[in-house]
Amino acid sequence: MIRRTALKTCFLVTVAMLATGCVRPAPQKDVPDPIGAFRLGHVVVVADQAQAGPLSRKADPDDWEAVLSAALKDRFQNYQGAGLYHIAVKVDGYILAPPGVPVVAAPKSVAVLGVSIWDDAAGRKLNEKPKTITVIESLSGKSLVSSGLTMTSEEQMQDIAIRAAAQIQVWLEGNKDWF
Repeated sequence: MIRRTALKTCFLVTVAMLATGCVRPAPQKDVPDPIGAFRLGHVVVVADQAQAGPLSRKADPDDWEAVLSAALKDRFQNYQGAGLYHIAVKVDGYILAPPGVPVVAAPKSVAVLGVSIWDDAAGRKLNEKPKTITVIESLSGKSLVSSGLTMTSEEQMQDIAIRAAAQIQVWLEGNKDWF
């Protein structure tokens, strides 16, 4: 069962790397354009069952929870809509590029997340099934060779968290009718 989960995670990571561009997300404006009535309530992140992919550096679930919570709060705290909405994220799997891997391989860090949005007033989820979001580290001078050689695992997680928050924002903007 564990091998199958690891293979599934590897497959998802490979597909995501092929399908996702490696551009850095735009920074959040102080006063963002509204997403309907969206105003951030709580952010809940769980990572206690996250699967580390093959050759990945290990990461503590508490660290994933802290870095993702901080990035989401930072990204969404300035929305001032009339409705209160909560963001729930589950870290399903990740690969943090390890140090010492040859430059030829140049592995990238990635995380697979399940995201749900909760309407506080209605007391229910807005999306029936969690939205799967695959986040690949940004392409920068530090990650061009391999982020495992140039970045700590904490820096890799921070980069992924910022990109995850930006992808969630794009997803919410595409579903303004929820708010």
